Order: sequence, then structure tokens, then C-alpha cells
Amino acid sequence: MAKLQDLFTQARRTQGGGGMGFLGKNRASSKAHAAALVVEFSQVSAGGAESVLKAGADGLLFTWNGQDGALLESIKKEIDSAKTSDSQIVAGLQITGGWDKLDRESINNLKDLGILYIILPFNAPARLLAMETKDVEKVVTIPVRTEDLYPIFIRNLSALDRIAAVLLDLELSGETGSLSIGDVLRYRAVREAVRFPAFVRVANDLDEAGAYTLNALGVQAVILTADAAEEKTRQEVKHLRELLEKVFQEDNDTPSIPK
Repeated sequence: MAKLQDLFTQARRTQGGGGMGFLGKNRASSKAHAAALVVEFSQVSAGGAESVLKAGADGLLFTWNGQDGALLESIKKEIDSAKTSDSQIVAGLQITGGWDKLDRESINNLKDLGILYIILPFNAPARLLAMETKDVEKVVTIPVRTEDLYPIFIRNLSALDRIAAVLLDLELSGETGSLSIGDVLRYRAVREAVRFPAFVRVANDLDEAGAYTLNALGVQAVILTADAAEEKTRQEVKHLRELLEKVFQEDNDTPSIPK
């Protein structure tokens, strides 16, 4: 299925509106940007998902406690509504509990809701990774620590099967632009050790300096948490999207050093 890989790669390509293929019908034209932009909704509000897609988001993420079936139905309605703006939208579900009720069938059934990937915390049961769930990809949240031996420890994650990506458990904010080269190298050591495409959370105050640092960390997607006010979220999405486009454009306009 590899929808996550599509999400990551398509973000870095300029796309025309409408047409066929991955973009599908109804999707607006898109400039290439440094990382895919995913908006996370801690609460479901009617029309919120479609609103952020029109503002420039590439994907959606919802949160579920593993027990509330009514919430899943609300998420399905929201995803169905969002498909009027993007028929091929990649939506995910961050699962925070209810492990005893999760099995191969229940995870695969999430596909019927429009969920294409799930995010599992580091303390989730390991059996969930062993399950074959070809219709729903798996992302694992990993702590980011700066101990010297930590990259060696976390490298073992690459030996586990059926992981499509990781979520680095840190949030980049307006202070990110002040990280030193040494700081970035420590984070990058963890990033490279896991050898999977990576998400990272960003705060709504991420500025241009922070966006350049984000690019240096080598992540494939950023997650922005939606604000309770829909219009504020739209503005934050537009601002972050413009930063990601600018960083990508300047990075690719830089002439390479001749060998």
C-alpha cells in the first residue's frame, strides 16, 4: 500500500491541481515543500479537516483511546467530508490505549474508516508489530535522548518488522533555530539510527530559523496540533506551509560544489 511513502515523496514534488493518479480529483495545485504537513486533531469538529486541507495541509491525524466506538464514527464522517477536497487524503490515528481490544482484525477494519496508518507509543504491546496489517501501516513513537549510547540502543528498532515510519518524541518550536551544530548532530544520531522515515511535532510558533533547522534534522513530515479556533488553525497551517515551501526552494536553488 505504502501510502505514507506517497505522502512523504509527493510533498517534495510540485503538483498540478485535479487530474488522475495519487493526487486524485478535487485536489488543488501544490508547490514542493521540505516536509509533508500533517494536522492533528485532539477533538473532532465538523468541517475542521476539510478546512486545513484547503489551507495547505497534506494529511490528517486523529487521536483515539482504543475504546470509544462513537468517536471512530465521528472520525469516519470527518474523513469522508475531507475527501471532497482531496479524494486520496492520507489520514492516521494515534492510539493511546485499549490494547487488550486491539487485534489484527480490528486494526485492519480501521481502513473502512479511511485510516491508512496508526501511531503507537513506545510502551504499546510488541505483538502489535508482529501482526500482518497490510491495509493499515504502523508508526512507532520513540523517545529522543542525547545519551552517547542511546543511538546504539534505538538502532535495534530497525530489526523489528512491519514499521513504516517513526514519530520522534520532541516538539520543535521558535527556539529550534538556536540549536547548535552539536545539538543537531545529537538529534540526527538518533534520527539516523532508526533508519525509517520520520515525523516530528512542531509548535505553532515555529519561525524561519526553526524551519531551516528542521530541514537539517532530515525529517519527512511535521505534525501541527489544531487549535480550538478553526480560523487560527487555518492561519497556522498556511504560515507553516509557506515556511516549508521557502526552505525547500532555497535548498534546491543552492548550487552544488563542483567535484
